[in-house]
Amino acid sequence: MNFLKSLFGSKVENEEEKRREEERKNFETLKYDGVRALQINQIEQALRCFSHALQLHDDLETRDYYSQALIRTNDLPGAYAQLQKLMEAKPDNLQIYLRMADVAYMMEDYVAMGNACEKAMLVDSENPQVLYRYAKACIGRDDLTNAIAMLTKAIMLNPKAYEAYLLRGETLLDSGDLDAADEDASHLLKQLADNEDVLVLKARIEQKKGNKAEALTYYNKVIDVNPFSMVAFQERGPLRMELGDEQGGREDIEMAEKMAAQLAADQAQGVADEDVEQKVKQAYKNVDAYGVFSNS
Repeated sequence: MNFLKSLFGSKVENEEEKRREEERKNFETLKYDGVRALQINQIEQALRCFSHALQLHDDLETRDYYSQALIRTNDLPGAYAQLQKLMEAKPDNLQIYLRMADVAYMMEDYVAMGNACEKAMLVDSENPQVLYRYAKACIGRDDLTNAIAMLTKAIMLNPKAYEAYLLRGETLLDSGDLDAADEDASHLLKQLADNEDVLVLKARIEQKKGNKAEALTYYNKVIDVNPFSMVAFQERGPLRMELGDEQGGREDIEMAEKMAAQLAADQAQGVADEDVEQKVKQAYKNVDAYGVFSNS
């Protein structure tokens, strides 16, 4: 009787092992089919593969890929939910918090963005990337004082953090501190003389100071760098009219209106900015750009 029971039990165990092995193979197939689909921009296929794979096995790397695919379909709440699960599994991984902050920024949820940055600071309180994002969260909540403080600290930690200089200059301009804003703009011009965003900042500062001719010079430089800068045409047009160039001002305004109409048409067709990932400055250059799983 024991012999028969042993044989029967062995059969059950073998069937269970076979089932688990089949499930493992199915999971691996779905996972890597999803990765391939993600790499060739077949996002809907990638989503299906990752979703089914996660039903078979709760794998963190697959969940990471799934979050990236969701971002690329603009399902930002869904992506954020996946990142929260990653965060729960890897609470000391800074890169997960940075991505959470980026996704929250795209959702314009500055409270969630600030929360992600606060958790990131518990991991590394002197990381310039964390401070930069925290500053953006503060700006979203109209807390310009703390934003400037965060950016100043980021610059102290990394003097070549030019994006922090630019954002601080823009924030100082918004807060009315023109001299301090001009210091940041002048510093950036020494380093990035042909940068469109820096030139726009300098033009706006000069215009706020009442130096209209100087502001016009910088708007001209913006358009030299980028002949399709809608912002430059929008802001240069009224300025040219104030300086007596009625025809030139009207031409700029008309050009800006044409660009705005084309942008709206592109957005309606879903082709603006190439991809929603551009909103986070092409954060993902590959399927694990943040190194979420290379940092234990």
